[in-house]
Amino acid sequence: MKHLIALLLLLGSVSAFALENGKPAPDFFGKLKQYQGKTIVLEWLNHGCPFVRKHYDSGNMSALQKEFTGKDVVWLSIISSAKGTQGWVTKEDAAKEKAKYKSIATEIILDEEGVVGRMYEAKTTPHMYIINKNGILVYQGAIDSIADTNQDSIKKAEPWFRDALSETLEGKKVKRSTTKAYGCAVKYKD
Repeated sequence: MKHLIALLLLLGSVSAFALENGKPAPDFFGKLKQYQGKTIVLEWLNHGCPFVRKHYDSGNMSALQKEFTGKDVVWLSIISSAKGTQGWVTKEDAAKEKAKYKSIATEIILDEEGVVGRMYEAKTTPHMYIINKNGILVYQGAIDSIADTNQDSIKKAEPWFRDALSETLEGKKVKRSTTKAYGCAVKYKD
């Protein structure tokens, strides 16, 4: 237990520096190295959350995934829900949910211990991050500008995440690189 606490404290102290936009994104489980040279999206996921459901039930999230994975973007959906909490799933259940919600994510990562979530200071589902092809964190925050669960508001919202990802792929500086993420709290293990 002492070693786990020490590791979490170390990750906590590293993440404060590592999460600054314009700095290298912290690697986890070798995933960033595995996808080196690609633009990477990190999406915190919990299908029990009505804010997440807004974007999946409407088809908005899968449309974004389809559009951008078609442009060679790696999309990693991360589930940091602890066992016994809302959003926790087994590997088999995650595969079923991926099909049910028509997710086109490159990979779903189960983070039951919350190591990756805490490393990235993910607070909500969804919480979106963009890492450019050079491994630099260029966006962190909300999917859009309207923090509600109404699917109709998607059309009226400013698409902050989409804009940032388009700017990244065009080699432009992201105009709005940090926004306040909204949604359900990530259900971390105590």
